[in-house]
Amino acid sequence: MAKTHLTTEALSHCCIPRRTAAISQHLQLPDTRPQSRFFYAGRSRFRFRVSAGIKEIRSVAERGNEEPVGLASRFRADDRVDETVSASGKEGGLDLDFPPWKDVPHRYRLIGATALAFVVCNMDKVNLSIAIIPMSHQFGWNSSTAGLVQSSFFWGYALSQLPGGWLAKSFGGRKVLEIGVLVWSLATACVPFLAGYMPGLVLSRILVGIGEGVSPSAATDLIARTIPIEERSRAVSFVFGGLSVGSVAGFLLAPSLIQSLGWTSVFYIFGFIGIVWYFGFSFVTDVEPTFSDEDKTRLQPAVTSKSQNPSLSELAASLKDVPWKSFFSSSAVWAMIYAHFCGSWGHYTCLSWLPTYFSEELDLNLTEAAWVSVLPPLASLVVTGIAAQFADYLIGSGVDTTRVRKICQSIAFISPAICMTLSSLDLGLPPWEVVGILTSGIALSSFALSGLYCTHQDISTEYASILLGITNTVGAVPGIVGVALTGFLLDSTHSWSISLFAPSIFFYLTGTVVWLAFASSKPQNFIKLD
Repeated sequence: MAKTHLTTEALSHCCIPRRTAAISQHLQLPDTRPQSRFFYAGRSRFRFRVSAGIKEIRSVAERGNEEPVGLASRFRADDRVDETVSASGKEGGLDLDFPPWKDVPHRYRLIGATALAFVVCNMDKVNLSIAIIPMSHQFGWNSSTAGLVQSSFFWGYALSQLPGGWLAKSFGGRKVLEIGVLVWSLATACVPFLAGYMPGLVLSRILVGIGEGVSPSAATDLIARTIPIEERSRAVSFVFGGLSVGSVAGFLLAPSLIQSLGWTSVFYIFGFIGIVWYFGFSFVTDVEPTFSDEDKTRLQPAVTSKSQNPSLSELAASLKDVPWKSFFSSSAVWAMIYAHFCGSWGHYTCLSWLPTYFSEELDLNLTEAAWVSVLPPLASLVVTGIAAQFADYLIGSGVDTTRVRKICQSIAFISPAICMTLSSLDLGLPPWEVVGILTSGIALSSFALSGLYCTHQDISTEYASILLGITNTVGAVPGIVGVALTGFLLDSTHSWSISLFAPSIFFYLTGTVVWLAFASSKPQNFIKLD
């Protein structure tokens, strides 16, 4: 559409002086981005768009009726007539608001795109758990072979945590997230080609684990550097809540795709979605940190000084300068490590064994067991939003951040412990009541997103990604050891209470004690110890 640049003389005919009072209303806005307002010159055939920064608006207001010479170059005139009838039949021209998210703050767009990456993450994590059944039939795999293929994901996931944290600190969480999504999506799409060659298939799942393993640290770094503390609980919950959405989407879409198009389709389609995300993410612009002056005084200067393109020598120096000893000398860090291990034990063992428990112990058929398995992540979505609002409200009301994190994490541990205890006792409850109790407990464990998962950023913005890499490395161990140990105990004792619930209850309760005793969200100045 053609644009007309107006001279100062043309501006004198506008109603800008009469709009001074309206413009002055914007002087109290904290947002420093350019503000835009529309003004109309009587019955003129032109519609003028004023685009000015806060300082310029303040200058106009102070000059009163003086001619706004400084703004002349910022005026644009659309060549649409005022009498044009819009699609809705209203006068005044057609003002399209497209795309619909164009007025959304940039940091929210970035967080939304990151959450979408986590949706794809869990879709590619759960697809094999469903496709493994027809794959085993086609290739003649026994349970041990199928277990080897599924566990190979956690090998890559565990190995990539610390490198992912360091890379996010060095290059920025955005770049690491982009590469992670691309790696795991390509590896997912390659599974159908490698399924008949076991070493290649295992390697592909290890690559999926590596790509997904660097993503939590990347997202943590991104949140820590762009989101102020009073919005952090919601940001963390929204991003990591994408995992629950991905689990639901994977469980609902994969069976239909397999029945209609074959098991290969879930890997092709889910991998393609991740590749589309990778290219689409390039259109999401970077944002500067939005911390208040108070936040900036309590955060490390590195929040704005990180180099985005470090040299090899700078990378080596950054790795050498990481205060590893200082990390492990902090009781708060050890509390996060143990809490992450305890929470992951309950999460991974339930994720792997609850469908079998529903089928064998509660006598649900396979279809019912599959649908029931969707209930915990669905309920987690609801609880995640409530927990985030609850935590941010308390912090915004002046409650100490450490106290808020302890409250949320205690709820995340005690609730599933109580529900698992009720489920393990022989109370004569009907199956659907047991399902409801377990679903409630697992859903309430999502309070951890406003507890443990926010603490890494609370205590150190600079090293948040590395700290999450440390705790998530330990947290990946239950995916390797806990899932296998549950199966071993089940074969030995034939008791779900002993094999599945008792270990989880133990870790939930001891994790609560350690968290309440040693956890802290007070910013810590980690220094390198010789």
